Amino acid sequence: MNTKKHLLILGTASHVGKSAVVTGLCRILAAKHKVAPFKAQNMSLNSWITKDGKEIGIAQAIQAMAAGIEPTADMNPVLLKPKGDRVSQVILLGEPYADKSAGSYYDSIEETHDVLRGALQRLADEYELIVMEGAGGAAEINLYERDIVNIGTARITDAPIILVGDIERGGVFASLYGTIELLPEDVRKNVRGFIINKFRGDPAILESGLTELEERTGIPVLGVLPHFKLRIPSEDSVSIGDKSSDSSDVHDVDIAVIRLPRISNFTDFEPLERMAKVRYVDLDEDLGNPDAIIIPGTKNTTSDLHDLMESGMADKIRCFNGKIPILGICGGYQMLGRSILDSGIEGGEAATFEGLGLLDIETVFDAYEKRTVQVMKTVKKCGPIFDNIAGEDVKGYEIHMGMSSSKRPVFGDDGCADDSGLVIGTYLHGLFENQNVRHALVKYLAEKKGIEFEDEYIPEQDPYDELADVIRERLDMSRIYEMLGLGPDGF
Repeated sequence: MNTKKHLLILGTASHVGKSAVVTGLCRILAAKHKVAPFKAQNMSLNSWITKDGKEIGIAQAIQAMAAGIEPTADMNPVLLKPKGDRVSQVILLGEPYADKSAGSYYDSIEETHDVLRGALQRLADEYELIVMEGAGGAAEINLYERDIVNIGTARITDAPIILVGDIERGGVFASLYGTIELLPEDVRKNVRGFIINKFRGDPAILESGLTELEERTGIPVLGVLPHFKLRIPSEDSVSIGDKSSDSSDVHDVDIAVIRLPRISNFTDFEPLERMAKVRYVDLDEDLGNPDAIIIPGTKNTTSDLHDLMESGMADKIRCFNGKIPILGICGGYQMLGRSILDSGIEGGEAATFEGLGLLDIETVFDAYEKRTVQVMKTVKKCGPIFDNIAGEDVKGYEIHMGMSSSKRPVFGDDGCADDSGLVIGTYLHGLFENQNVRHALVKYLAEKKGIEFEDEYIPEQDPYDELADVIRERLDMSRIYEMLGLGPDGF
């Protein structure tokens, strides 16, 4: 492959900022070239559905949007969605392939290599530049022979590599230096620069350390990126830990999201953070006195329903029935029903599970088939929350196994509401990306609380442009252009 067509961003660990760097570079490079993102293998429960109904990691969808292109399955050919008990659902080129343990998955790793080679070639045929992302830490020495996303991608493309380290974790110089020392020689020779991420303070205090790191490794530091709040969707569940520090007390409306053990697509609720205090509540925590409760999606509905019941959280939720809105998204919608009939698709054995009984629906899992589609639906009159937007359209996407029967749909033929209109379930992910839905819910909650509804503040600058500006300002872009065989101005 043409090495100057590819750039690989690796990290010293998970959550060091690889995805954000790729996103920003995609936005910068797309101003002058046709650019596509790529990640050979993603392990995440936050996913996205492409226009042709393929499921990929949400990070690559975000990166494609930053590049101004439609996300495709080739941008994330392998997606692993953990189900628990060391088993993950394997998604190949956007389609469910099988549930596999780590051992059985790695037994067929050569076949997976062929899948990513094909995806890379198709992208190379269509785009001028491909900005690639690794996963976790690059120096996982126990995985080198079967790693497709770091070492595998590096060897297939022979691309120049930038290594990212997170200074907020501590030990950033040791982690960068140690990673370089542990990389195989054929990969190490392609590392062309370091990025230090999430720094708080004056970068001048790092100068002696940066100089010594460069002297020891012969690799330049391309820049130091500041710690700042990204306004793009989170990549995976690791980011939930950041929510406690990000949660703002300036909002008076309080929404409790149940943090299920296998929570998926919690990015559904990030748009609400602009208007409300969104709390993620563990099953063993007190719910407090929320203005609304949301049960989110999950990778394993029956297992999380069992944990919800056993922990006592189901009873805590029921105590609010008829008092405040209780919403369920996807798996959370299924849990709100009377029962779930599983033929063995979810739990491995045929069983019937009692739901929370707050909605008049029954869900059946009878085939290893997943509905993955982008949709547009019309809001129906269903109660006090959304009646004022009845007749308006909403967009979203569905990612679910199982089918639910409903006599009182909420969005077109989707979802269900109870008689009061306060308990609502839907299969629509991305629901709160719709301003009409977001405002209808928060306005209702504010009025019930007796406070004034305040419209959300939407910054003037596009979040992708904001990220790109930070990267342009703090990184040596001329060196990055040089890695890609471009001139000093990026052409």
